[in-house]
Amino acid sequence: QPFWDAAKAGTLMLGLCGACGKVHYYPRPMCPHCWSEDVSLSPASGKGVLYTWSTVFVNDLPPFREMLPYVAAQVDLDEGVRITTNMIDCDPKDLEIGMPVTLAFRDLTNAI
Repeated sequence: QPFWDAAKAGTLMLGLCGACGKVHYYPRPMCPHCWSEDVSLSPASGKGVLYTWSTVFVNDLPPFREMLPYVAAQVDLDEGVRITTNMIDCDPKDLEIGMPVTLAFRDLTNAI
């Protein structure tokens, strides 16, 4: 629940292992690197680079059908983890692998 509460407040949280010091995404009760249960949440900087993307033109599931077309992407965060997300507030024609990106949240509460 703390992960979702932080996301609702506009902060992306990553898992941080107290045993090996590695960051992981998605947060979970044990570290995927060393299996320690000494994990906590740590806020992401919100900065990264675009790894890859695809423009989606067909998706019948709400809330995505109202967002068409949208860009599904993978982003390498500065903390060293790769996340799956979507790109907003940009023209897909302007996207380039390796371009810097910044985290932004869109409220979908009423769209679901």
